[in-house]
Amino acid sequence: MPAESTPEPAIPGDPGDSTPPRPKGGSRKTRSTRSKALMITAWTAAGVVALGGAGAGYLFFKLNGNLKSVDIDQALGSDRPLKIDNGSQNILVLGSDTRSGTNGKLGGGTDDGSARSDTAMIVHVYKGHKRASVVSVPRDTLVERPSCTDSEGTVHRAVSGAMFNSAYSTGGAACAVKTVESMTGIRMDHYIEIDFSGFRKLVDELGGVTVTTTKAISDNESHLRLPAGSHKLDGKQALGLVRTRHGVGDGSDLGRIQLQQAFTKALVDQVKHIGLLSNPKKLYDLADTATKTVTTDSDLGSVTSLASFAGGLKGIGSSHMTMVTMPVQYDPADGNRVLVDKAKAELVWKALEADRPIPAAATEGTATGTAKGVVSPG
Repeated sequence: MPAESTPEPAIPGDPGDSTPPRPKGGSRKTRSTRSKALMITAWTAAGVVALGGAGAGYLFFKLNGNLKSVDIDQALGSDRPLKIDNGSQNILVLGSDTRSGTNGKLGGGTDDGSARSDTAMIVHVYKGHKRASVVSVPRDTLVERPSCTDSEGTVHRAVSGAMFNSAYSTGGAACAVKTVESMTGIRMDHYIEIDFSGFRKLVDELGGVTVTTTKAISDNESHLRLPAGSHKLDGKQALGLVRTRHGVGDGSDLGRIQLQQAFTKALVDQVKHIGLLSNPKKLYDLADTATKTVTTDSDLGSVTSLASFAGGLKGIGSSHMTMVTMPVQYDPADGNRVLVDKAKAELVWKALEADRPIPAAATEGTATGTAKGVVSPG
């Protein structure tokens, strides 16, 4: 879930890939991650509408009871960027890794009860809801983390040079949203989070997702071994693909992001082509899993709201998605960290704020990893 994917001609200006050599420094640390499956949630929830009618009341209330939500507006108050009413939407999509229960086994980490956001995407849906730009935020980016209040009411002071994913582990969803809004100057209209085990189960219930690898991938850390060629990945393999960082490129998180973005496109295509509306049983199973494994902002905290929101996204296929990585450069003081390229990142945020395509200049000359083209949809 390769970054800097080439958009279709109707959206000009998608950046190419220009990857400077990785500076020398300490070896990159192994961390578990996985793709954030926004679109699978969207199309699954949209299909819930087909369950309407007589006799579906029980199913509706069961699905509704599965959902978890966070009141971001109440947590952050009025100290936020102004909402821009131009028909577009901005959604912060996080993948959470709690390291507890099933997630602990899948992640390969210790069960310390903490939560981490190992995958982060800012999804901008353009006016008309036919196209989207997705900006991946590297978890190892050093940022200015604003002061945050966690769910227990503890206030955490602002920190300079904090890792981006520390926002979630420090103050939960609200702190992650606050950090992104502070960094971009753009208000997040919605928040969607999916957990580790849910991702794996959703892929299995979809019947697998087909990708093509141009090179063999072998990574002992993610337990993934794929020869070059076409593969229908089950949930375990898909999880390995979006976690792998040593099997491709320079072993960086930036290369892994490109794999995640390629898998996202394959996932979107799979959801759109399996005919959910003609198979009520499969639809319900997927909807049941999706609603159990997602957390949303309170505005999307019911099946009705989520289905309505998803209905506005279902026209966005993979060919209508432009995917980039937030412009960063390797930190010269620590090869395991990256720094925001502020001038180029500003080009990204201004484009999204104005509901325009992201210009190619925004990512030229930035550190984008070296896994481009290793995996493609289908």
